[in-house]
Amino acid sequence: MEDRLLFLAEVFCVDVCAYAVMGNHTHVVLRINRDKAKSLSVREVICRWQKLYKGMLLAQRFLNPAENEGMSEAEIETVYDLAEVYRHRLFDISWFMRLLNEYIARQANKEDGCTGHFWEGRFKSQALMDEASLAACMAYVDLNPVRACLAKTLESSKHTSIQKRIDAAKCHHQPYPLFPCTGNTSGKMPDGLPFRTEDYFALVEQTGRQFNPEKRGKIDDCTPPILSRFGLEQADWNAMVSGIETDFKSTLSVEKLLAQRRNNVNYNSG
Repeated sequence: MEDRLLFLAEVFCVDVCAYAVMGNHTHVVLRINRDKAKSLSVREVICRWQKLYKGMLLAQRFLNPAENEGMSEAEIETVYDLAEVYRHRLFDISWFMRLLNEYIARQANKEDGCTGHFWEGRFKSQALMDEASLAACMAYVDLNPVRACLAKTLESSKHTSIQKRIDAAKCHHQPYPLFPCTGNTSGKMPDGLPFRTEDYFALVEQTGRQFNPEKRGKIDDCTPPILSRFGLEQADWNAMVSGIETDFKSTLSVEKLLAQRRNNVNYNSG
């Protein structure tokens, strides 16, 4: 599952920010990279799609220099139209999840010698509307094995993006093909997650100590730099992380969290 997910991250224009592959379910944080998809040439689009499917004969001829010159204008136009269909699929989360889940379902059914549905239902998704929501959801995903008592530390949590990021950090590089941490994305900074790798590690570690009683160490009262930048108090952050699947089912944002807190205050004061 992890190998397939990272393979799709290389093919699609969908950035994988975080993931956790558990025994019976998977969590993934994705970002649609529409600009990247639009910047691809027709040839690049077709080459990417043919890593997933064999593709039409016309597309195969288009990629072959020996046959390309002999194609008619109508055939070339058909290939261009086809490439636009592929281009939109390359930044479509539904297609991304389809090619992840279908592949795993077929492989599992083949191994088990059975047919029928492998997954319980269609994937569920929610929109992350700001940087704080993104960091909260990523931390929630990366801490799944710790919370389930399958791992005692972040670096020992198997099949997670946090483990992959830690392993890459030990070698002083970013964890390809995961979406990299670049800090402040304004100005001339490269495209990436809006926080530094070390800040994210500290954030997830601190959150894990608060949310998993099995983890060793004293809860540190100091707030990581990333929280200060978001303008959140520790209680707000805890509420965002713990409410990922319960209180924020469709969208998650700081504005929604603070509005919910104001409503609670008004209700209690009344």
